[in-house]
Amino acid sequence: MNRKKILALAALSAVATSWTMASQAQDTQPLRIGAIVDMGGVYSAHGGPGGIKAVQMAIDDFGGEVLGRKIELLSADYQSRVDVTSSRAREWYDQDGVNMIIESTDSASALALQKLGVEKKKLTIFAGSASSSLTNENCSPYGIHYVYDTYALAKGTGAAVTKMGGDSWYFITADYAFGHSLERDTSKVVQANGGKVLGSVRAPLNTTDFSSYLLRAQSSGAKVVGLANAGRDTQTSVRQANEFGITQAGQQLATLLVFLNDVKGMGLEAAQGLLFTTGFYWDRNDETRAFAKRFYEKQKAMPSMVQAGMYSATIQYLNAVKAAGNDDALAVAEQMKKTPINDFYTHNGRIRADGRMVYDMYLAEVKKPAESKGEWDLLKIRSTIPAAEAWRPLAESTCPLVKKS
Repeated sequence: MNRKKILALAALSAVATSWTMASQAQDTQPLRIGAIVDMGGVYSAHGGPGGIKAVQMAIDDFGGEVLGRKIELLSADYQSRVDVTSSRAREWYDQDGVNMIIESTDSASALALQKLGVEKKKLTIFAGSASSSLTNENCSPYGIHYVYDTYALAKGTGAAVTKMGGDSWYFITADYAFGHSLERDTSKVVQANGGKVLGSVRAPLNTTDFSSYLLRAQSSGAKVVGLANAGRDTQTSVRQANEFGITQAGQQLATLLVFLNDVKGMGLEAAQGLLFTTGFYWDRNDETRAFAKRFYEKQKAMPSMVQAGMYSATIQYLNAVKAAGNDDALAVAEQMKKTPINDFYTHNGRIRADGRMVYDMYLAEVKKPAESKGEWDLLKIRSTIPAAEAWRPLAESTCPLVKKS
């Protein structure tokens, strides 16, 4: 063999070795999950630090590694700002090699994450945001909406309250994407069940004085005051509605998004009798109680449906990475969509083509003080809302990923 051939073979061998080493290095890079939540604002109790703890619990329970790679968790506070959400997510993708982001933010930030996920070809799991547009007109093959949405909340609470005689509504609505979506979806449900909407007023996020909005609702003459808000805004509006004598005068409050932490914050005296839709309650069965006990040891609070959902979604994601044999976002998303969800969070759940995780929801009622047997004994489940009734039918979807026959 002449000298030129020897040198060429040596060069090819060096390139092959370099490619192999690069591939091996990539294969052993940590699998990184980014959790972006509200750490101290209006939504911090139902996602926040507890949501990050739930994701870390899932990683630890999974064993801390997948496909021979260590699993690492990065976390950040989105500060109730869309620009902070977007910049942090870009940083995670471009500089830190994050493979998947799981969020508990507001809907506007979630929609920004959805667009960025498409741009970067990265998977996003929506656990705390609510806008049903994430799996409707703004759906994406890279987005999975896991816990709840405005359609299910409206279908559960709106239909139940209207059928019980609350056939005229006035809305106090959080003035951003989530509130607008929740009011719109609930209005459709109320009207479909023979009710009517008499009006609405929009309140800024983190409002501390709802008096003017409550007075408008009171003067409307509506049987039901629909609170299309969440977190501390819901707590504040319910407390002030009691102070104004709204319910004492005969109007009913319909709290369209309530978390366990909200009920704890309001207290049973103010919250008793409230009806709302939820996907999870810690005291529903032995499985939920077992998870809640472990979570309580770390957080000193029982889990909200968002925190429980963040744990469940993380486990489902890691199982899908293992089954797919790689971390490719589309491959993992497809694996998640073809794998039934059976765990403490839900049974017979499934992720549809539009990215919506569908499962049975529950109509819950806040207990009276005399009914409670402990600090976190706050709710009773009134009825189960079957998955087929709770979520937007694919026949009504405008998601381009949904095939119509």
